[in-house]
Amino acid sequence: MDFRYLGNSGLKISEITYGNWLTHGSQVENDAATACVRAALDCGISTFDTADVYANTKAETVLGEALKGERRESLEIFTKVYWPTGPGGKNDTGLSRKHIMESINGSLTRLQTDYVDLYQAHRYDTETPLEETMQAFADVVRQGKALYIGVSEWTADQIRAGHALAKDLGIQLISSQPQYSMLWRVIEGEVVPACEELGISQIVWSPIAQGILTGKYKPGQAPPEGSRATDDKGGADMIKRFMDDELLTRVQKLQPIADEAGLTMAQLAIAWVLQNDNVAAALVGASRPEQVESNVKAAGVKLEASAMAAIDEALGDVVVRDPAQTAANSPKTRVA
Repeated sequence: MDFRYLGNSGLKISEITYGNWLTHGSQVENDAATACVRAALDCGISTFDTADVYANTKAETVLGEALKGERRESLEIFTKVYWPTGPGGKNDTGLSRKHIMESINGSLTRLQTDYVDLYQAHRYDTETPLEETMQAFADVVRQGKALYIGVSEWTADQIRAGHALAKDLGIQLISSQPQYSMLWRVIEGEVVPACEELGISQIVWSPIAQGILTGKYKPGQAPPEGSRATDDKGGADMIKRFMDDELLTRVQKLQPIADEAGLTMAQLAIAWVLQNDNVAAALVGASRPEQVESNVKAAGVKLEASAMAAIDEALGDVVVRDPAQTAANSPKTRVA
């Protein structure tokens, strides 16, 4: 496993980070989820990312149980706050001081730890003053409940404003967690340049584009049984944007490029995001331990310039690059 610094901090994280969104507590039974976490640890992954909203807090509980007994100082545990949890009451969502303070305590209990290494704003809250949010995060850090602060799916302007307030408050905002893959490159135009300037790294989710970049979804064919595209617990909704025959046809053209590099298509997709110097880690999930063992082989891979160019040529105009998509895919009002 290779490790990278997160932002301009001294914190190192594994460049393949294990994430349990859409799996632990929902798609995958607890025993299988624990086996995946054990496989991640065996492969050298030390960084684990979750969120309170995943399976309505159950994912944090599963991860906490799976990591129990490990040396805490050898792990980097990340979680997030914003989306509705619990019964979804009027204050069970957003980035108000009330919700942040209550949420961090709940997350720590479920994760069975005294602190998280990174506490992230899961989205931008348009209904809470940013000053209130950042002050609450600063207090969480000063209380020793989180070491660093991050954000997820914030625009470049939102990141700049949050970073400025964090700096004034004496805390470190060091990460951004956006969607990023060969097919979804919307952060490259504005978010990445802003983060490079501010000393913020990307921890990217969905580097395999919800499984599309594995090549298992064929144009003109029904999705494989048991795949994410057939999951009615959230997976199918997330992947449907990519379920287009022209796009799937383009993706099939990546197979010879992967073969030439000696990689599976999934490994090629993960290695591709890690070629971006502003990316500290690629988030990968799994429903089976062997998926973890395969994906981790993308760590440390350096793709030739010719391979990068061939990928661009193969995918052509199905790639989404519009920076406005970050804002377009974020909630305009607080979700209840």
